[in-house]
Amino acid sequence: MYRKSLVISAFLLALAILAPAAIRANAATPQVVVRFYDRDHRDYHNWDDREVHSYGLFRADHPKYNENFARANRRQQRDYWRWRHEHGDRD
Repeated sequence: MYRKSLVISAFLLALAILAPAAIRANAATPQVVVRFYDRDHRDYHNWDDREVHSYGLFRADHPKYNENFARANRRQQRDYWRWRHEHGDRD
């Protein structure tokens, strides 16, 4: 009888120790945040799904701009941030 309770206690202790690790392993992995600095407005912008959508709207009005924002030249990036500050989130 004593041996059963010892085994059960050891099992419950191991479960209590391993449970937080199992929960953390199942948690969503954080997204890598890419940040761009806007010189004119002196602020940083996180490049996420919302920004990708906004850049797509901007490119619809400005088809000459690069498809990839990171590869756009500095003038094009400044034009985008200027446009972005004038057109807030439409959510």
